[in-house]
Amino acid sequence: MAEADPGPLAGLAAVAEVAIADAAELDVRLRTAQQPFVVRGLAAGWPLVEAGRRSGDAARAYLLAHHRDKPFTVSVGQPGSGGRLFYDDAMAMNFRTFEAKLPEIFARIAAFAGKPEAPVVYLASIDVHQYFEGLHAANHVDLGDREPLASIWMGTRTRIAAHNDVPNNLAVVAVGRRRFTLFPREQFRNLYLGPVDNTPAGRAVSMVDFSNPDLVRHPRFAEAMAHGQVVEMAPGDALYIPALWWHHVEGLEDFNVLVNYWWRETPRWMGQPQEVLNHAMMAIRDLPADEKAHWRDMFDYYVFDNDASVTDHIPAGGRGVLDPMTPELAARLRGYLMRALSR
Repeated sequence: MAEADPGPLAGLAAVAEVAIADAAELDVRLRTAQQPFVVRGLAAGWPLVEAGRRSGDAARAYLLAHHRDKPFTVSVGQPGSGGRLFYDDAMAMNFRTFEAKLPEIFARIAAFAGKPEAPVVYLASIDVHQYFEGLHAANHVDLGDREPLASIWMGTRTRIAAHNDVPNNLAVVAVGRRRFTLFPREQFRNLYLGPVDNTPAGRAVSMVDFSNPDLVRHPRFAEAMAHGQVVEMAPGDALYIPALWWHHVEGLEDFNVLVNYWWRETPRWMGQPQEVLNHAMMAIRDLPADEKAHWRDMFDYYVFDNDASVTDHIPAGGRGVLDPMTPELAARLRGYLMRALSR
């Protein structure tokens, strides 16, 4: 099978490949890795992977045998978009979202197979447990004591703009092929991010077209490329993406299925940092410069530096939310914030 053309990003460094002997070794790798890594064939024995190797029809039949009879959310893009789910010229989405039963969706995907100008059909981040019966039991990676969110992504050829996710991510190609292009967290300034409140899927995305980067319009993207990594994955391959790493994702076949696992190392009762950033844009960003400088110092004092000088002068038992955070303190602070934001 001919390899899909990676285009201008062909010269990027390859994601490191590692060999994993068992679940215990995978656990150690996941706890210690600071960089992405790929494990070839980690899920090679999955029944879904074996079905996909036979054909797209066989993979769809396997999934239909396990699906629950309920509406699935599906995105349908414009013909001729090259698979890119993105903005249109007016900064609205270039795709529409519907609800339909899975047999109907799969019938459309089968009908579009082999047609270059077919519209994109994409089911994104479908909860495996809620929408399928027995699929997880027969097709999953042993992640030890983690309690991940397991999602499945199914569709035609797609190009998903570079974005990042708050949790750690183990992404497993089950059917078809996928190419991931990854960038370290700190490269966000060089990726030319779009809006935070008008996004294709809830996270700000790079405005750069990776198939044809415009370095006149986006000159700093050249620096991002100098730090980028790329991997093309076959059925059964798994990729670890550390929390907050940026990743551009391409589905390279007429039918592609990815199963991914998200988890955080921090407790679930902790708040979402993105919500804090959104609130800061509303409350701090447009203040006079001297006031912004003061609030920068306050954030350093209470949040980013947060040494003993913040609390040593306050009697023990009277420090409130300045004490190390607990579920009880978090609940108290969350209630305070909700009352304050509702005024």
